[in-house]
Amino acid sequence: MANASYGQFCPVAMAAEILCTRWTIVLVRELAAGSTRFNDLRRGVPRMSPALLSQRLKDLEAAGIVHRTPVARESGVFDYRLTRAGQELAPVVDAFGVWGKRWIDGDLTLERLDVQLLMWDMRRGLVLDPMPDRKVIVQFRFGELAADRRSWWLVVEPDRETELCSIDPGFDVDLYVATDLRTMTAIWMGYDTLADAANARRLMLTGDDELSDSIESWLGLSPFAKTKAVAAVS
Repeated sequence: MANASYGQFCPVAMAAEILCTRWTIVLVRELAAGSTRFNDLRRGVPRMSPALLSQRLKDLEAAGIVHRTPVARESGVFDYRLTRAGQELAPVVDAFGVWGKRWIDGDLTLERLDVQLLMWDMRRGLVLDPMPDRKVIVQFRFGELAADRRSWWLVVEPDRETELCSIDPGFDVDLYVATDLRTMTAIWMGYDTLADAANARRLMLTGDDELSDSIESWLGLSPFAKTKAVAAVS
């Protein structure tokens, strides 16, 4: 799979030849999180070119980590799913994340802001049970961003996959969330809290009182949010 070999029989070296090429472990993270379609994978790795994504999927398939199957009645569309070998990488990915949250300076983390990745992760992390049993539209607005990246909508419906829209879906909004990207990322990563951000006026909620009052119960956080950072944010 790799262009160059370490030339060592050590299992660590052998595994590194497969997993330590650029973007590979991040792509495995996205597969382990449940994305199976090419376009969904792209949304989870928005800075990865489509050509490189396609190549890495082929590499992972050749290594027996990913299994590709055609989607019925959708010509040229495939599902990409982790094999048993790939599924065994889930705790490896988790360990990477835990180590990164504990030992990488949080200020450095919050210098690498990406609104598309944040909103994609937030869409996946929503806890639906506390939300009303009806269609709910939540709009996030990041006032400091360019117009084409400023507003995002989560369309939540019972028994349907939550949709993330960067273009107005045309529905009445139930709850408006106005904040800045750094604050929302810090909340998602567990460096900040909704309550503190709201009290400091760095986050404002407007709209449905039930949704606003219960936001801490339905707005899921990063899987690593509860991991205590050794290098704290200043």
